[in-house]
Amino acid sequence: MEPTASLTPSAPPSSSTTHSNTQPAKPIASDQHLRPLRDLRISVTDRCNLRCTYCMPADVFDRDHQFLPKNSTLTGEEITRLARLFVGQGVTKLRLTGGEPLLRSDIREIVAALAEIEGGKPDLAITSNGTLLEKLAAPLKAAGLKRVTISLDALDPALFSKIAGSSLAPRRVLDGINAALASGLGVKLNTVIQRGVNESQVLPIARYAKDLGVPVRFIEFMDVGNSNRWRAENVVSSAQLLARLQEYFDLSPIAPSNPSETAKRYCHHDSSAEIGFISSITQPFCQNCTRARLSADGKLFTCLFAPTGHDLRALLRVGADDTVITKTINSIWSQRTDRYSEQRADSPSHAKAEMSYLGG
Repeated sequence: MEPTASLTPSAPPSSSTTHSNTQPAKPIASDQHLRPLRDLRISVTDRCNLRCTYCMPADVFDRDHQFLPKNSTLTGEEITRLARLFVGQGVTKLRLTGGEPLLRSDIREIVAALAEIEGGKPDLAITSNGTLLEKLAAPLKAAGLKRVTISLDALDPALFSKIAGSSLAPRRVLDGINAALASGLGVKLNTVIQRGVNESQVLPIARYAKDLGVPVRFIEFMDVGNSNRWRAENVVSSAQLLARLQEYFDLSPIAPSNPSETAKRYCHHDSSAEIGFISSITQPFCQNCTRARLSADGKLFTCLFAPTGHDLRALLRVGADDTVITKTINSIWSQRTDRYSEQRADSPSHAKAEMSYLGG
């Protein structure tokens, strides 16, 4: 999406590196449904070393697929500058995503810069497939990373390879998890369950997470993007998963820690680990959504299911100062009306950005 005239400064400063020494702007206003902006997910690349069927199916993201050229993606400095502006406006959580964020050669430097943002010290996390984490966990922890969320959709090697579209074994992910825990990072697992695909993995993954003492989130298969061939009949509801797990575990609900929490959480009576359910299909949580997403090429998306974003990279590269960019962010968020998950049935042909581009 090209920047509109209303989002582009009419008289950029002479130097593209000019920032601003003006006083911080007021905190970001609420959107049209009175939702504040508190969480920013930053995609640092649209590339990935896996081809998971629910995100980047191999027949679509093949060798001829056109990924973003390097000069189109935000630099580490640009990512840090935008993150600093968001934090200055009240954002408290930053999460680096992809694609696979650990593919970026400067990921450690990006983490280190974000960890040093003044005026808020945001909660800093990464979402990863875990295949590259074994060697990077300790350096990322030393750079200031606090937590990592790792996708794990199967423990069975054959099924893992089928879902991931890769010959890599789940052992690579498990080694990454162990390395993250050994380095002192907080670890959480994400598992997307599809009917007829990996229902058999629900109990093994729940047991694995409990034995390891880490939380796991079971996520309903969502219609993100346009390539994953989503159908409602392939969704296993969180209610069904909870009922199945309660046959094996003694679980009690946990009160949400904040209103914008997306997962319904349950604790084991005999373990500190917990099980959560993210139910975007059957129990939408749009009314409490405080998340925005920044694509790898600098587009600001106000919903995971949005078709287009707002170009902040253009403002950066014409030399807009912090005040202009901050006002633009405020304007975008204050006009937000997104409620896609609550309106899904009314938008069967709604075009959406791909998850690998948008950052999940």
